[in-house]
Amino acid sequence: MKAVFITASLGHGGAERHSITLTNRLAERGHECHAVYIKEEASQLERLRSAASVRCLGARRYLDLRALEAFARHLGQIQPSVLVAANPYSLMYAFLALRRSGVRAPLVTTFHTTLLGGAKEWLQMLYYRPLFWAADGLVFVCEAQSRYWLPRKVAARSNLVIHNGVDPEHWKPAAGEEVSRIRAALGYEAGEYVVGMCAALRPEKNHIQLIEAIAILRARGIRARALVIGDGPMRPAIEARAKEVGVSEEVRITGFQQDVRPFVSACDTMVLCSTTIETFSLAALEAMALARPVVHSDIGGAAEMISSGDNGFLFPVGDTPTLVQRLAELAEPALRARMGAAAREAVAARFSERAMVEQYETTLLKLETTWRQRDNLRRSAPAH
Repeated sequence: MKAVFITASLGHGGAERHSITLTNRLAERGHECHAVYIKEEASQLERLRSAASVRCLGARRYLDLRALEAFARHLGQIQPSVLVAANPYSLMYAFLALRRSGVRAPLVTTFHTTLLGGAKEWLQMLYYRPLFWAADGLVFVCEAQSRYWLPRKVAARSNLVIHNGVDPEHWKPAAGEEVSRIRAALGYEAGEYVVGMCAALRPEKNHIQLIEAIAILRARGIRARALVIGDGPMRPAIEARAKEVGVSEEVRITGFQQDVRPFVSACDTMVLCSTTIETFSLAALEAMALARPVVHSDIGGAAEMISSGDNGFLFPVGDTPTLVQRLAELAEPALRARMGAAAREAVAARFSERAMVEQYETTLLKLETTWRQRDNLRRSAPAH
């Protein structure tokens, strides 16, 4: 198989990480995998270790005809047997470049969004939807997403669900002594309850809710502190809100980190407060693999990874009192140890990276074969 994986950028995002993982792992299995990204944002570029080639199109506007022409030429040189686009924007570029290049190959898209952010995104979906219809395959990343979009006519010629997965060996819990060392380096004392959140600091991730929850927990006498792992445009607003509610000293923002494992390991519990977009969070799976219980807003496919009360908790989107109650329960070390162990077991059993990659490999090879057979029949059919 000769595959081209297309992303909007190589910035720090779940869809980008997912595409990079597939590129690397399928290349390690003997396939020729190429990576293309549209815009010049490449904070994850160094993670692309096994790609046969990596090409930035350098687009400077939403639809850059110069970048599109370069993409078409690139496809003509590679002659791929399958294209895999991450999300609708990449799908648009892949669809147009594929036709301009004259290359005959199936087009697959992975879709990582459920609830859209606003009117602009819904308007875009009106003209993205025909691109989905023209695609040969559409991969949803959870069952809830599939149930949401298929009735809304977001579908390709074939549709399936492949859950996101992470590598339990890479995301292995640190030993107790190592955790103590990390916590001490970050300035946390024994007995302090560290609640972490690993997500880009964007509005839909709703970090403000975590800050407000920390203030309430401390008012109840729980020694809670927040470790915000990441960076982004909401940082000033988060810092301002922490000051307003009197917890500036209890909130630490790490900035962007290439390796988040030490920081997640320093936390007792992890939180995701997302209000939109979140579909099947890699950050949540990574925290679970590190044996950390996750308190997750009940959005997207969260209920498919978290069994509330067993390996973590779900709470209604925007419901701060319930979030606070769940975090207060997990201030008990024995409960979070039990839930953390169950969380890691769930990842190993159901959401491993190896299982995910094998499903993609089988799907792409089958699609490639079926598409070639149909294409040969069309080309050999007598003209009428």
